[in-house]
Amino acid sequence: MLTKKLLAVSALLCLSFLYGKGQSGEVPVTLETPHNTVWVHLYYLQPETYQPEVAARTLYGVQDSAQAVRLAIQLKQVLDGKGLKVILNKLPRNPDYQEDSTTNRNIYTLFPQELPEVYLEKTGARWYYSEETVQLIPELHKDVYPFGADLLLNLLPKFGQQEVLGMAVWQYIGLLAILAMAILVHLALSRLLRPLVRRFIRYRRHAQLVSPELVWKIARTASVYIVLRLIKAFLPILQLPIESASFAIMTIRILSVLLVVYILLRILDVFLFYADSFTRRTESKMDDQLLPVLKRGVQFFFLAGGVIQILRVLQVDITTMIAGISIGGLALALAAQDTLKNLFGSMTIFLDKPFQIGDWINFSGVDGTVEEVGFRSTRVRTFANSLVYVPNGKLADMVVNNYGLRAYRRFNTKISITYDTPTVLIDKFTKGLREIVATHPHTRKDYYEIHLNEMSSSSLDILFYIFFEVPSWTEELSARHEVLLGILDLANSLGIRFAFPTQTMHIEEFPGTMATTPHYQTEPEAMDKRLEDFLAGYKARVNGPD
Repeated sequence: MLTKKLLAVSALLCLSFLYGKGQSGEVPVTLETPHNTVWVHLYYLQPETYQPEVAARTLYGVQDSAQAVRLAIQLKQVLDGKGLKVILNKLPRNPDYQEDSTTNRNIYTLFPQELPEVYLEKTGARWYYSEETVQLIPELHKDVYPFGADLLLNLLPKFGQQEVLGMAVWQYIGLLAILAMAILVHLALSRLLRPLVRRFIRYRRHAQLVSPELVWKIARTASVYIVLRLIKAFLPILQLPIESASFAIMTIRILSVLLVVYILLRILDVFLFYADSFTRRTESKMDDQLLPVLKRGVQFFFLAGGVIQILRVLQVDITTMIAGISIGGLALALAAQDTLKNLFGSMTIFLDKPFQIGDWINFSGVDGTVEEVGFRSTRVRTFANSLVYVPNGKLADMVVNNYGLRAYRRFNTKISITYDTPTVLIDKFTKGLREIVATHPHTRKDYYEIHLNEMSSSSLDILFYIFFEVPSWTEELSARHEVLLGILDLANSLGIRFAFPTQTMHIEEFPGTMATTPHYQTEPEAMDKRLEDFLAGYKARVNGPD
């Protein structure tokens, strides 16, 4: 009688009305389809049609009738305790049903994801709960009810068996007890986990620590997750009605998935905190840009995994859905070729690292500084202060000239002097130019070219080909400024005249006047003295006071 009352509480009260009763008010025990076998098992364990010996006929290979009745009841309690609601309209009615045609076996699994151990198998012309399922029923029952199915009921007096609003009084008391236990465990566990989480996520070699708020979020969320698992473990003892139990367990499972995703996202924040501190100490700026992209990718992975788990909890056929997504994904891929090309272009840029944030690059007429590398496009700030967005798919196929990776910055120009400059003065001038390069602190000393190179129509041209060893364009311009000023001062010191394209009517002299041709001072001692004076002043200006 006690077992009958328990089943009455947890039974599917409206089971017979979901499908409809037979003409005689009973279900024929034919067991010729999976639908009829499951129907017989559940129907004859209902309070209005309670005949457990008939329900026990659905079990295969049990000779002892008392044991068969006990196993049939326990199997029903396992389904109710796990909150697994059988939807009769979805059960196969084909007598020769095959779940997997490759195995050539007539079997049907009620809940493949949640309870794969429980399945029906056709033996002869009838369907039974398989021999393996029957052997596992006691073990499954013990897993669901580790303290026994009648624990709370045996601890309470008789009045606890009275029903109020479809539930027994002892069930309400059990709910309150579980709720109180959950609150107390959460308060204690959250404070216990806080120092453990702080110690676990602390990186000893790092001076900075993760914020206390982030530690508290992880500890509190982990505590809630553990409490939910405890509630799920104790909830079957209450033997709630199947609708309530199914809803409660499904809610707990969905909340558990959401909590796990939240904890993983917070752990990702901890990882990114230390990764960001590490990238700040590196010279490369590309890893600074890679972190946000990596964060978005991992977040998408966690969220997608959470959505898939929730769909499994809701008993959505993931295989069919993925197959549909695959077919739709093919059509989407054909329609979004450019987007996918840009995505793979982004991966190529991050892997090959042809440039990094802050580099000066040039490609297809675009000249500017890289500001951001995203999933779809790269943002370049031009020297006109405009922004250029270049799709990564196209950028990966372009020839990119990266000025930011130059070890040296070339400076190539011509110094034009007049034709009337004496050769000895030209030699002294070029020697002084080489000394300028050798003296300047930011010029390359092992390679430069300074020679009289051309005889143009209106000038003698000296090739001035040098390299600056500076990290930025601003410092390059500053070094050019100093070198050019040195060239001008050297020319003034030696009396060198710069040439420029002109048309001049040259009259050598008038009667009674002196010649207009300039007179150059080419005495060796005078030239050496002027060169030494220039170099001393140039060194003092470039290198600063000692």
